[in-house]
Amino acid sequence: MAYTKNAKKANRVNKRRRVFNTRLKKTMKDSVKETAKLITAKKPADAAKSLPSLYQAIDKAAKHGTIKKNTASRMKSRITKRLQVAGK
Repeated sequence: MAYTKNAKKANRVNKRRRVFNTRLKKTMKDSVKETAKLITAKKPADAAKSLPSLYQAIDKAAKHGTIKKNTASRMKSRITKRLQVAGK
């Protein structure tokens, strides 16, 4: 249990940040799953249409520090590569 005033405030801040981070991560993961499902269903045109919203979710999570910048870049690269292979 937090004892000092600073520790109590840190707990409040951590709770709030955890809510923001989980919300951003869930949005990002849902977008990734949706796009991956479209790719595996052999619908590259629909997957390409969902790509901007996926990029937005990943970039927003990276901007807020929920995930690291290189992780975001790697995720975007891998999903784009999968889309290009499925489009052929």
